[in-house]
Amino acid sequence: MKRLLASCFGLGRLPVAPGSWGSLPPVVLFALMSGLGLSAAAVSVVMAICVLLGSVICIKFAPFVIAATGKTDPSEVVIDEFAGQAVTFLFIASAPIKNFWTAAMLGFLFFRFFDILKPWPIRKLEKLHAGWGILADDLLAGVFAGITSLFCLIGWSNLRLAGEL
Repeated sequence: MKRLLASCFGLGRLPVAPGSWGSLPPVVLFALMSGLGLSAAAVSVVMAICVLLGSVICIKFAPFVIAATGKTDPSEVVIDEFAGQAVTFLFIASAPIKNFWTAAMLGFLFFRFFDILKPWPIRKLEKLHAGWGILADDLLAGVFAGITSLFCLIGWSNLRLAGEL
């Protein structure tokens, strides 16, 4: 059960790009909730719950997977990507969004960009002990992706408004 939860119900065991697969559930949740017209507050609450649950599961169960695999950052542990991706959507839930699929894809792409490249200081966080190191870099990647996505969405919205004047 610990490995199942840490792998985000098996998504981390997929052979290609497990981190991207682990990032998808919050993307789908965000897009569906936005598409159904739920308020920014409701979307934010759900994303905050995803961050909290993903973080707790990662910290609690990643050490078990580390011990079982002998790897310091097992690729099957993707619950950290789940939590980090949800952080991204906490930033953009209240952005001026006309097309929620565009916002969802933008958030996904920026999160994967920062999670894969790990610019300073994201990479430094990987050195934290056990589940904390696995989780912390993804949470900060989510912050970077959220801020970048928010600026893009606001900028795009302002450009559209300026064109209408």
